[in-house]
Amino acid sequence: MSARLSRGGRLIDRRAPVTFRFDGKPMTGFAGDTLAASLLANDQMLVGRSFKYHRPRGILASGAEEPNALVGLGQGPRFEPNQRVTTTETFEGLTAISQNHWPSLEYDIGAVNGYLSRFLPAGFYYKMFLWPRPFWKHVYEPFIRQSAGLGKVPQDADADRYEQAYAFADLVVAGGGIAGLTAALTAARAGKRVILLEQTAHWGGRAPVDGDDIDGMAADLWVKNAVQALEGMANVTMRLRTMVSGLYDHGYALAYERVADHTPGDGRPRHRLWRIRAGKVITATGAIERPLSFAGNDIPGVMLASAVRDFVVNWAVSPGDRTVVVTNNDDAYRTALVLADAGLVVAAVIDARPSVTGDLPAQVRARGIRVLEGRGIAKVKGAKRVTGVAICAQEGEGAVLEEIACDVVAMSGGWSPVVHLWSHCGGKLLWDAGASMFRPDAARPPTGDAGQPIAATAGAASGALQTAAVLADAHAAAGGEGLAPQATGPVEAPMLPVWIMPQGAGNALKSKMWLDYQNDVKVSDVQLAAREGYESVEHTKRYTTLGMATDQGKLSNINGLAVLSNALHQEIPATGTTTFRPPYTPISFGAIGAEARGEIFQPLRQTPMHDWHEAQGAYWEPVGQWRRPYCYKRGGETAHEAVNREVINTRSNIGLLDASTLGKILVKGADAGRFLDMLYTGVMSTLPVGKCRYGLMCNDNGFLIDDGVVVRLSEDSWLCHTTTGGADRIHAHMEDWLQCEWWDWKVHTANLTEQFAQVAIVGPKARLLLEKLGGMDVSREALPFMTYAEGTLGGFRARVFRISFSGELSFEVAVPASEGLAFWQACVAAGAEFGAMPYGTEALHVLRAEKGFIMIGDETDGTVIPQDLGLGWAISKKKPDYLGKRAQERSHMADPARWKLVGLQTLDGSVLPDGALAVAEGLNANGQRRTQGRVTSTYYSPMLKAGIAMGLVLNGPSRMGEVLDFPVDDGKVVQARIVDQVFYDKDGEKQNV
Repeated sequence: MSARLSRGGRLIDRRAPVTFRFDGKPMTGFAGDTLAASLLANDQMLVGRSFKYHRPRGILASGAEEPNALVGLGQGPRFEPNQRVTTTETFEGLTAISQNHWPSLEYDIGAVNGYLSRFLPAGFYYKMFLWPRPFWKHVYEPFIRQSAGLGKVPQDADADRYEQAYAFADLVVAGGGIAGLTAALTAARAGKRVILLEQTAHWGGRAPVDGDDIDGMAADLWVKNAVQALEGMANVTMRLRTMVSGLYDHGYALAYERVADHTPGDGRPRHRLWRIRAGKVITATGAIERPLSFAGNDIPGVMLASAVRDFVVNWAVSPGDRTVVVTNNDDAYRTALVLADAGLVVAAVIDARPSVTGDLPAQVRARGIRVLEGRGIAKVKGAKRVTGVAICAQEGEGAVLEEIACDVVAMSGGWSPVVHLWSHCGGKLLWDAGASMFRPDAARPPTGDAGQPIAATAGAASGALQTAAVLADAHAAAGGEGLAPQATGPVEAPMLPVWIMPQGAGNALKSKMWLDYQNDVKVSDVQLAAREGYESVEHTKRYTTLGMATDQGKLSNINGLAVLSNALHQEIPATGTTTFRPPYTPISFGAIGAEARGEIFQPLRQTPMHDWHEAQGAYWEPVGQWRRPYCYKRGGETAHEAVNREVINTRSNIGLLDASTLGKILVKGADAGRFLDMLYTGVMSTLPVGKCRYGLMCNDNGFLIDDGVVVRLSEDSWLCHTTTGGADRIHAHMEDWLQCEWWDWKVHTANLTEQFAQVAIVGPKARLLLEKLGGMDVSREALPFMTYAEGTLGGFRARVFRISFSGELSFEVAVPASEGLAFWQACVAAGAEFGAMPYGTEALHVLRAEKGFIMIGDETDGTVIPQDLGLGWAISKKKPDYLGKRAQERSHMADPARWKLVGLQTLDGSVLPDGALAVAEGLNANGQRRTQGRVTSTYYSPMLKAGIAMGLVLNGPSRMGEVLDFPVDDGKVVQARIVDQVFYDKDGEKQNV
């Protein structure tokens, strides 16, 4: 049985016992334990069931590669499924439940699938669920949905909070083992800013467990000294419990920090997602021990040899009383020695190699432990835990030579470098036949824009498995000069590639050899895939589900790849590898979303004047992520009455509008004019400095996506105003074309929307207000329509744009956002004697509709082109191209029989419903009434004292004076006459004064 040892345990604090529950049973552990160590210390060998056959599963590994031991962790709002016990720290009050069984872990009715395994081979679902077809909806699909998944879905809202952070460094080192520590020390001593990240809760990696000496001292002491040295350097940042989950182009890394998983409810964020920009990344991520494929290698008690010694050395836990070690390499002998030092019985070491020499086997033999050469395991005996093994000749077919009683099998099939991060960003691999591993090809690293390597590997991640080689490789990866740390250790003999055990096993044994423990993929499944024509490793992966479990094939992929290669009678490099994709291990949705949840799933954006509007009783309207005042109700006013008052006052005196939400995108560079000429339908490159020009922007399909005023600030700088909802979208549109199509153009864009507050001062007395503020000449001669000037206005740094969206004399004044509220208050105070009052978005819409100005999102719906809106005058006939030009020349886009913009005025003065359709004679093919137009914008005009509207009507401009029928509620029909869309001050005299 497994138990806690009475001595040892380098990572636990025996003075700090903790209590926890597993499947409702109370258990005890120590601070510093992983949940896996605590479970083994309580003799809990059975921890879960496999996905397909519901076979009993125990703890196999000791780190992130663990495929079996997944539990539901926590309760209520802190419940989370599929958590690895090998990476979960034990804490007081922890609760965990096993998964994928019914009615209990010990007695699972789903285990019947195991007896039906001959009928459920790889890919059976591709064949079985096709026929009979009526079964799919009522039998197959409900069954699949019921069977899918391992853990239970959380039912309560997450109680924790999450956050994201940003960091920058010359060098990021992923991995805090001796390779990572060496690389960090080397770079830090050279003056580089270094970030060192380690996914576990302790530094040092495997070296303190394996016990080699470094620089004349024990490895754990060397690690302690190295950590102290790094902690004393101001240019070094170190973080434990932080995994580099992905490495991307340009040295961009994502790191996942488990801040408070082990201290739930302490007020700290549970997880933190780091977005890091690095000059270079060194992946010192180590290597993962491979399992061996023999019959029964999934029975609880069969573990990786390295994991067995981890549990003994780190946590003082004995996985069993009597262990058999099975291997094809010398490293597993370390496990035999550790067990012997702990006073535990090693029944035998089974070595597949025909001749076993070297320092470590000699030390094992000196302890009186049997070493059986040229042998393998024919099968493991037991069901819910190991009871013994049957020994056979490795070169044979599985004839049993001897049986050995044991309760643990410690297996080692060699080591595979963790190349995931290296591969994420394009680093290439090569096959090392001597060590039977894929390792990074240093001659083909991932590179940045200038062709310089953005990543390197260090230590075991490079394929260097001996301590001295690990240190030398890490020192060189960090660009170190002089000597690397020195190490001594035993000389190890070469390994022997062993992909199945025994070599000549028949189908009966192969059908019990497990490659993917979680998804129940066997050696026989991969061989079946090869026979059925799945020669691509990617196709085999999907056909068998090999490597598609939550561990993403960390233990299964190389063994499965080798089995497939043998079945195809080709070398492993010819078969290739599957694609490594981030994240390295799963990360929480909470960390991805961070603070973007609940009310701030989309952060609420507020202008600098928001609180002032709130105090004045603003009636709010959501506009994208912004909240804008719809109107300001006074006394007992209705919203309709408030809007009418605001419109009349703006037309008569002065209206103040908070226009800070309008998009403001700076476009700068030698090719900026050329770029804007391609984005806009008009010409922007010829715009004189200090002038403004209205522009339309279309997508490559020709449809209108935004409009706004473009201002030329200097010879190489333009400021593009966009709609409130379009700022982020249009900026992304610009960057998409710059980065993907015109990447060599010298253009820089910056979204300055929130950097400036902007106030529209509108109305016939607007100039009086600005003159009272003083500081700038805003006369008609100094600042004519569609120009801009910079200066100091009323003591505020200001850009004054002489533009109008209302048809009135209008100035839009931009000031730094930090001065926005003060400037607004100054305008309110200065304008009091002129009757100034604020107006909201609805009054803005009425004002622009009276002038016939379009609104993106009202007059446009993704199918409208500028020509439909009578905006052909804003399309250049001189320049050869712009985005959307060719699309607009298609026959259906140039068809004169398109719906086009007109004004609509009801005969009875009522307000048409928004979106109302104008009907025509006859029926469509589907039996519905034919339509000939629709209302795009509709309002009550207090100036005209009647309803006004704009709409898209078939051949509209040529049908002036015609009356259209608009069916509305309850069968009522409202009649409206087609009129000019400009209802007020058609000649524009009021805006030009």
